[in-house]
Amino acid sequence: MKILTLNANGIRSAHAKGFWTWALAQQPDVICLQEIKAHEAVIPAECRPSGFHSYFHPAVKPGYSGVAIYARRKPDAVKVGLEADWIDTEGRYLQLDFGKLSVASVYFPSGSSSEVRQQVKYKFLEHFETFAKGIRRKRRDYIFCGDVNIAHKEIDLKNWKANQKNSGFLPEERAWMDRFTGDLGFVDGFREVNQEPDQYTWWSQRGGAYSKNVGWRIDYHLMSAGLKGSVKKAAIYKDAKFSDHAPLTLDYDL
Repeated sequence: MKILTLNANGIRSAHAKGFWTWALAQQPDVICLQEIKAHEAVIPAECRPSGFHSYFHPAVKPGYSGVAIYARRKPDAVKVGLEADWIDTEGRYLQLDFGKLSVASVYFPSGSSSEVRQQVKYKFLEHFETFAKGIRRKRRDYIFCGDVNIAHKEIDLKNWKANQKNSGFLPEERAWMDRFTGDLGFVDGFREVNQEPDQYTWWSQRGGAYSKNVGWRIDYHLMSAGLKGSVKKAAIYKDAKFSDHAPLTLDYDL
C-alpha cells in the first residue's frame, strides 16, 4: 500500500505546478492533502482524478486550511472532523476506514503568526492527544498523514539552535511529540526506515532556503503501534516544487 501526503498550499496552485501529473505517475493507493484552500464547488475536475474516490473537508473560511483524501478503494466509512466546532470549522481532520485500517489527513494549526494562534495550537494538541488516547482502545490500526507543524528532534531542522524559541520547535511542542511517539505508542513512519540528517519537507520562501536545503521536517506519517515494522520505503520528493512543502510517500506492507 502506497500512501502519499502533501501540504498543497492551495490545491489549485499545486495542480497548476504539475502536482497531479506527478502524483498519478507514482500510482499511490491513497493521497492525503492539507491546506487545500478551496471549497468543493471551486475545485476543478482535474483535481478529482478518475480511478479515485475523492473526499474533502474544507474550512468554512474561503481560501483557508482544509484537507482532502483520495483513495483507489472505496472506504467502508468516512469520518469528517474531530467533533469540536473550533477545529472543524477550520477543516483539519478527515478519516477514511478500510477494514481495520484508518487513514487520516490531518492539518495541525501553526502558531507562527501570533501568540493567539500558538495558544490555539496548544489547545489542538491537547484535544488530539485525548482523541488518540481514546482510539487506542479500538481494535484498529491508524495512519495519520499530514502537516503537524512541529519538528520533533534536532535532526529534523537545519538551524535548530536558532529556532528553540520559535513556534514549531518549542519545548512544549517537542514534549508533545515525545508523548505521542512514546507513552501513546505512535510511530514516526519515516524514521522507521530513514535515520539520515537533512531530510526536510518544508522550507521558508526567504533566503534561498529551498535551494540550500535549509528546511524543517514537519510532515509525517504517524502510525499506531500495531503497524510498527510495516514501512518498507519512504521518499521525500524534491525534483519539482509543487508547494512550499514536499510530498512525502511511504510504502507499507499491509
